[in-house]
Amino acid sequence: MKRILLSWSSGKDSAWSLHVLRQRGEYEVIGLLTTFNEMADRVAMHAVRRDLVEQQAAAVGLPLWSVPLPWPCSNEQYESLMAQTCVKAIAENIEGVAFGDLFLEDVRAYRLKQLKDTGLEPIFPVWGLPTRALAREMIASGVRAKLTCVDTQKLDPSFVGREFDEALLSDLPDGVDACGERGEFHSFVYAGPMLNTVLPVSVGETVVRDQFVFADLIPS
Repeated sequence: MKRILLSWSSGKDSAWSLHVLRQRGEYEVIGLLTTFNEMADRVAMHAVRRDLVEQQAAAVGLPLWSVPLPWPCSNEQYESLMAQTCVKAIAENIEGVAFGDLFLEDVRAYRLKQLKDTGLEPIFPVWGLPTRALAREMIASGVRAKLTCVDTQKLDPSFVGREFDEALLSDLPDGVDACGERGEFHSFVYAGPMLNTVLPVSVGETVVRDQFVFADLIPS
């Protein structure tokens, strides 16, 4: 089997990608590649505390490949740090990187561009799956997640901190993707078939930054 890394945001799509990859048996995921805001020590964009991501990694039985990003971080800095990570991966006999992208062609094109000539294969295990059916499959399988970030230009702030469940899917307004693929929301998975335990979390303070509202998840 090809040894690969999985791009890991701490959310449901990357977690489900791990589940799918393990079921297929074509690739061996040997690490979770996660970018952290170096100043806040939280997952970039999702704003999940590092210690929660470390608990996730332990629960899926994989090491974290942490990439610290300065804040603010220019695109040039980001690409330089990721290029260094690709070199490290090749040196450790890793052959590819998997992503949990679902349907955004521009994002996929960017991944392909970044991995071109690195020697690493880009892999998209959940690409093209119908998102409403996928969301329901995740929930039915036992995936449990909380919304950590909401883009208030696309979704009401009251959704932040909510459970990713059938009730949430029913409440999403028309035009909002069931998996939040257009950036409407981000999540943190605390239970599911890819984890060997349930991670106890509670919703703490809510913080607004520009158009985004974040729920601080706290280990409980």
